[in-house]
Amino acid sequence: MIAVELRHLEYFVAVAAELNFSRAAKRIHVVQSALSASVSRLEKELGVELFDRSKRQITLTAPGEVFLDHAREVIHTAHRARTSVDAFRNQLAGTVTLGTLMSWGTLNLPAALEEFRGANPMVTVRLRQSITGSAGHLTAIADGQMDLALVSITAPGSPLVTLRELMREPMVFVCEAGHPLANRRRVELADLAGRDFIQFPPGWGIRQRLDEGFAAADVHPISAYEVADYAITAELIRHRLATTILPASVASRFPDLRTVRLHPAITWTLSIAYAASQHDSPEINALIDTMIRHVD
Repeated sequence: MIAVELRHLEYFVAVAAELNFSRAAKRIHVVQSALSASVSRLEKELGVELFDRSKRQITLTAPGEVFLDHAREVIHTAHRARTSVDAFRNQLAGTVTLGTLMSWGTLNLPAALEEFRGANPMVTVRLRQSITGSAGHLTAIADGQMDLALVSITAPGSPLVTLRELMREPMVFVCEAGHPLANRRRVELADLAGRDFIQFPPGWGIRQRLDEGFAAADVHPISAYEVADYAITAELIRHRLATTILPASVASRFPDLRTVRLHPAITWTLSIAYAASQHDSPEINALIDTMIRHVD
């Protein structure tokens, strides 16, 4: 009989997500030697190699790819089992890990968290950001490393992940007051062809929307800068180095800059992502409901 411990599956999923033992160990807060030994023990127990270690960059073997989906399902099932008794307690308790973005649109997240903590003092909400933005959050949800995430990508990317839209808003062209396009009633995407443009990192939802919009219009601005901070973006614009496109709620933070509506329109969407298996978690549902109430 094969005896597989849940932690071995969690370690395997972490390595599969990072394809690097060192990064995976840091991600789940264990020493690398313990992680490597656990994965090796799992492979020995299964009688197959889950990773190809023959190259500098490890990869999943064919058995490893098949095993990954089942491992994720087992982890989600185990989480459901742990939380299934929560309904029998007088108060909700536990920890919810929530992935967040640099912008929440018209969601007042601090107010939502304040209300949630007041109503559920035994539930700890841990906020997490990802340098890979929405894409990183969706991977963490699928891997069981995160319970909820605010994302601006419109497709879940995995059948294990469910998206629930919170709000949507238009994106606007942003420039400094002296820019040739600053006084237009609207800016065509074609007007940005060949101009210096500020882009955002791959994996960010805003990057996906901009790439899709430019591709549909067959427009190719010059990606002169790629930054991961809206305040830095505003400074680059103020110094006349480039322009960009931002969600309207983000652009409103910088009243000294000019905003112009776009044609064709590009929409920015904020959604809540969670594992499809988590639909019956009372803590998660309570936090979702609270955030929905705080969307303007």
